[in-house]
Amino acid sequence: MRWSGQELGVEQSDALPGLAKLNNLVRSIQTPDFAGVTFHEVLAKSALNKVPGQSMMPFGWTINPYRGCSHACSYCLDPATMITMADGRQKPLYDVEIGDVVMGTESGGAYRKYAPSTVLAKWGTRKPAHRVTLADGTTLTASGDHRFLTNRGWKHVTGEMSGAGQRPYLTTSNSLVGFGSRGLEPIYVAQSDDYRRGYLAGMIRGDGMILRKRYPRSGGGSYVAHRFRLALVDPEALDRSQAYLSRFGIETTRFDFSPETETRRRVAAIRTSRSAHLDTITALIDWPSAPSTEWNAGYLGGIFDAEGSCSRGVLRISNSDLEILEHIEEALGVFDIPFVREPANAIGVANIRVRGGLSARNAFFAVSRPAITRKLTLAGSTVKTNADLQITKVEALGETIEMLDITTSTGDFIANGVVSHNCFARPTHEYLDLDAGDDFNRQIIVKVNVGDVLRTELAKPSWRREPVALGTNTDPYQRAEGRYALMPGIIGALAESGTPFSILTKGTLLRRDLPLLAAAAEHVPIDLAMSIAIYDHELQQSVEPGTPSAKARLGTVTAVREAGFDCGVFLMPILPFLTDTRAHLDEALRQAKAAGATSVLYAALHLRGGVKPWFMQWLEQQHPELVPKYRSMYYGNNAYAPKAYRRWLGERIRPLMRAHGLERGREDPVTGGVRSSAPAHKVGVAELPTMFGTPPDPSALF
Repeated sequence: MRWSGQELGVEQSDALPGLAKLNNLVRSIQTPDFAGVTFHEVLAKSALNKVPGQSMMPFGWTINPYRGCSHACSYCLDPATMITMADGRQKPLYDVEIGDVVMGTESGGAYRKYAPSTVLAKWGTRKPAHRVTLADGTTLTASGDHRFLTNRGWKHVTGEMSGAGQRPYLTTSNSLVGFGSRGLEPIYVAQSDDYRRGYLAGMIRGDGMILRKRYPRSGGGSYVAHRFRLALVDPEALDRSQAYLSRFGIETTRFDFSPETETRRRVAAIRTSRSAHLDTITALIDWPSAPSTEWNAGYLGGIFDAEGSCSRGVLRISNSDLEILEHIEEALGVFDIPFVREPANAIGVANIRVRGGLSARNAFFAVSRPAITRKLTLAGSTVKTNADLQITKVEALGETIEMLDITTSTGDFIANGVVSHNCFARPTHEYLDLDAGDDFNRQIIVKVNVGDVLRTELAKPSWRREPVALGTNTDPYQRAEGRYALMPGIIGALAESGTPFSILTKGTLLRRDLPLLAAAAEHVPIDLAMSIAIYDHELQQSVEPGTPSAKARLGTVTAVREAGFDCGVFLMPILPFLTDTRAHLDEALRQAKAAGATSVLYAALHLRGGVKPWFMQWLEQQHPELVPKYRSMYYGNNAYAPKAYRRWLGERIRPLMRAHGLERGREDPVTGGVRSSAPAHKVGVAELPTMFGTPPDPSALF
């Protein structure tokens, strides 16, 4: 390991042996939030690192707030796990996207409360699966490393009492925190006509009007008027009802029923006057002799949207029609949702109240899928466990499956109704400043005072405001940044001093600081770039298990562009015989352009030092037919692809880059390689040397 100009000391027995002779170590700590990782918090003497004069890098200074990379995330869940969204609805994990707002929790005083939480990253991997079963019927499929909140704190799915695998883990004496899913399967609105019929029965019987009335004609005789009308305050329920009716051949007209006033919301309505339509509607909402599970779910959703409320966590449905009330009770019984019918009031309206707290309320919403969002929210509610969430079994399933995980702004999210630990994406190139193996992921040096030291250095009269690059050694947005949040201080110091800077990352946590970066860009040139090497999902997960998917990183490119910045994409490394086909390169460039990328920089695979044995081992397992070719290319101490291959690759990719409009621009002599085709405060990707094949220093595998 290299620690330029730092002298550190040791106060903890678990510090790295290499730090034992140094004298500036604050502490070495382990925390449950980062199981298996030791953070060595140091007081750095300097923040700015001078790039050696012989280096071919187009920048002279770097900042590395961390040494090592804490992004070796191994937490993950079954993609079918239901995630509670901020609006109270549920969505399978595979449908959750970066930028979505899910429900997390936050601690305030003596209580933990539900709170909206933005999804910052999402990625996939393959892990051995374990199933956790709870007493209420909830099941969770996760890796052994995933953690859930229990009555005794955060615990991994599996662990050991002693030895190398020692860590807190789930046992049958633990209970999880949350409301659970009770093992109920959500009814998906778009998949069942029986659900639609049930919804329309509840909605129209609860709030609709069907009129057939004979009227006299002025010249004698009579006629029958046919009228159907549904008037609602909430457009979500009206939209759904109109769409469901249309599916059954009933086209309705929309109109304003009553305008908005100071005391009342606007009411919109749909209607039809065709006799055949009324016949169809009457048949649709007729009580079925043997209602299916889907019909019962839809009926609960429709009658709740029409006549239900959820105030201060109490869910009620009101009506005066005994037949409607009885069918509500029958449907609740199908799903084993506890309830009580409260006595009717003076005008004969009775309430059916769902009992059992958030557990029963969540079960109701999970199966009924009502349309009206305002009635569903959990935000601000205290996290209480009313359900029986005691663990009854933790079992290995004996198979390795595809899994997903997300990073959220609150550090957690609700999975199948229980509080699940937040996981962090594995951002950028592991430049191997530390050991290429376990130490790199588990022994992390954190320069806790880097912001203060940087301000002092930038204030010196000798500082000439030369461009500074972040992400050239270890990623500033690695997992530890979620804990230490050093980047806001660094960004502020650079901007206030008038120092232009660039950031290269693979981590979607960059999105957290985009507002701060946008403000800083009003004062200094700022360059942002994302590293996205592989666009074939299966190959990417095989080579980079646990890293954010290309889709997640491309989403960050879009977010960067929406924040007003140019954004370059580093298409490196290109893997010979794997990702160098014309089809793969063309698709990669197409996706980058579609995401908003303003330029692309590419380089062939660079195998240096301890990376080569790791990569060759992976190649032997996954693509043994390519091993002889790679050995001939990267023989001995040769770290770079042969010049002939690099020349061939350049001839293949450059025309594609031109076709997609992703060629690099002219380097800016003022900013020292920070290219910009935008105004002075809006800049693009930091340009590396034009000599092809020269990757970021010192190494650029992943």
